[in-house]
Amino acid sequence: MSKKLHLVSLGCTKNLVDSEVMLGRLREYEMTDEPQKADVIIVNTCGFIDAAKEESINTLLQLHQERKKKSLLVMSGCLSERYKEQLFAQMPEIDIFTGVGDYEKIDALIASRQSTFSPEVYLANENSNRVITGSNYHAYIKIAEGCNQSCSFCAIPSFKGKLHSRTLDSIAKEVTSLAAQGFYDFSFISQDSSSFGRDIDMADGLAALIKTVEAIEGVKSARILYLYPSTTTFALIDAIADSSIFQTYYDMPIQHIDDEILKTMKRGFGESKTMELLEYMKSKPNAFVRSSVIAGHPGEDEAHFDKLCGFLEKFGFDRFNTFSYSNEESTVAFAMEQIPSKVIAKRAQILGDIAVRATSASLEKMVGQTVTLVIDGHSEEHDLLLSARPLSWAVDIDGEILINDTSDLPVTYGTVYRAHITELAGDRLLATLLGEETE
Repeated sequence: MSKKLHLVSLGCTKNLVDSEVMLGRLREYEMTDEPQKADVIIVNTCGFIDAAKEESINTLLQLHQERKKKSLLVMSGCLSERYKEQLFAQMPEIDIFTGVGDYEKIDALIASRQSTFSPEVYLANENSNRVITGSNYHAYIKIAEGCNQSCSFCAIPSFKGKLHSRTLDSIAKEVTSLAAQGFYDFSFISQDSSSFGRDIDMADGLAALIKTVEAIEGVKSARILYLYPSTTTFALIDAIADSSIFQTYYDMPIQHIDDEILKTMKRGFGESKTMELLEYMKSKPNAFVRSSVIAGHPGEDEAHFDKLCGFLEKFGFDRFNTFSYSNEESTVAFAMEQIPSKVIAKRAQILGDIAVRATSASLEKMVGQTVTLVIDGHSEEHDLLLSARPLSWAVDIDGEILINDTSDLPVTYGTVYRAHITELAGDRLLATLLGEETE
């Protein structure tokens, strides 16, 4: 009888890549969605903000309650790395602790039942042999680890270290291998993607990456996530817009728009330069602009907040996320005078409502358009509806389009189709298939 594995990957897609590396090392295990049947349970944790920490701990404790006798419960990832001493002392429920450096050693750790924390952060490469999850056509490619920025609110550099970029050759080999397996859509990710290559003497790393990926046979679509304002250039914006493969997709978290708060946040760029970048992005044909903002950072008074709200209402982001400020030890903002949690929650709700309106306006503009999309499967909304994603949208975070009319075409999941968007029903677009997309 084969051994069974239950793995939970929490947090960001960068964490997901590391989880897929662990799956690659544990191929002899049979995957199970039922933790009570698993011989090994792994939770790859997130330690970014309080809500993520709480989710990680609660998930581990719940799985401990559900697991069978003599199974192994493994805690890996950012939270484990960040608080290894405290967690080791306070969580006897965990059998094996490991952090962000030993994903490729997970099979050896399980076999020896040992905990370990390598001094270096692991960065997946072309030899990782990971198991891609969740899709038969899309894969995330991690291009770097760590971050050279010094944002006042962010603890990531304290446990992920400085920027460490992969070589173009390494990335090209991984993408080529995955394309040969049938994957054709790729999302390139890191903590600060627009700084890619700066630590290995590449002045225009992402521009070079774009040219490299464009030359790989089998790649039909790609996008870059997590640009940073002070390392994003107009030349990079042009390179993305001019690419025949990369979507005109700009994901640049701005966190705020007021000069004083941006300075307090140690973001490097002020309002005027941030606005120049955003307006230039939005000017590109078929551009999709995504961002994120923080509610309640220390120093944000009502005037600062009102300015942020007014900007978000006016600019016309296609999507933006709101994060409630989380006071993290080891950050500059930790020692600042804090805003009451009730005020932060109220502001986050207001920003969330603006985000809903922004998304609705963006979706409304798409009604009547013909788009290129991929069908992922049946929608959770109804068995008679198909869930699809335009290639111009990022996986999971930008939503779905519901296909309510296939025009009697044969449907294959993972195949690219042309579709006509007919209406916006609530917060979902409805579309009719027109035919399979040809090269």
